[in-house]
Amino acid sequence: MIKTNLSPIIAGVMNWGIWDKNLTSKEMENMINVCLENKISSFDHADIYGDYTTEASFGKAFAASKIAREKIQLISKCGIQMVTGNRNNAIKHYQYSKDYIIQSVEASLQNLHTDYLDVLLLHRPSPLMQADEIAEAVTQLQTQGKIIDFGLSNFTNSQTELIRQKTPVSYNQIQFSATHHEPMLDGSLDYMQLHNIRPMSWNPLGSVFREDNAQTRRLKKLLATLVAKYELGSDTLLLAWILQHPSKIIPIAGTVNVARIQSLMKAAALQLDHEDWFAIWTESMGNKVP
Repeated sequence: MIKTNLSPIIAGVMNWGIWDKNLTSKEMENMINVCLENKISSFDHADIYGDYTTEASFGKAFAASKIAREKIQLISKCGIQMVTGNRNNAIKHYQYSKDYIIQSVEASLQNLHTDYLDVLLLHRPSPLMQADEIAEAVTQLQTQGKIIDFGLSNFTNSQTELIRQKTPVSYNQIQFSATHHEPMLDGSLDYMQLHNIRPMSWNPLGSVFREDNAQTRRLKKLLATLVAKYELGSDTLLLAWILQHPSKIIPIAGTVNVARIQSLMKAAALQLDHEDWFAIWTESMGNKVP
């Protein structure tokens, strides 16, 4: 049973730090407040973001904000070992030993200035992961109150089932958008609904605004019509498309643009007309539904 109550849209923190926007501590504090003012209370982290620095930068800003811990939900991921000056790794790899998972969580707690994570996710599956050992780590962390819910990220159905046989899985963070809708067809979202696993969607706007190709041109042409109809931005419509799926997907929005943050939650209140939902899917595929 899922114990956490995440906001309908999650703020993605990956680009807040040195990997992209390089926000100052004060700017991060302001971003946290802007998100909360717009009913986005969940924040998605990973230990690797910013070459293992963004969690600590966020934690410093969160501590300075004086926001009560219960007002926000913190998600973090572990398991990827990067080659960086902050780690003594010769090659990028994955590590899911019991000790490593526990150490990673304790480091995240310290960096984020918190006593617990609302959700811990394993960042990417490893061929060498031992389900029993992962379950032991999760059980210990939950018993100690250091994590509330546990989930996965980028795991296939069979990989999820391997872990789920040993410990409950509440979330799976996957790539899903109007331009990357394979999980809707390969059984992934069906499997998650069947087992009460809540999907999170990274890169929820897909390639619509990043690439110029036949698919994105078709979608932009349709979206121009829908923008006029609904009087909302294209990004809001694309998020609403995701939110309408019955698996209750939670999009992760990585923007630091205040105006866009202010418009994000409009997607949660929007119900696209049935044919408009299918029109977006149709234009993405480039052909009629089968």
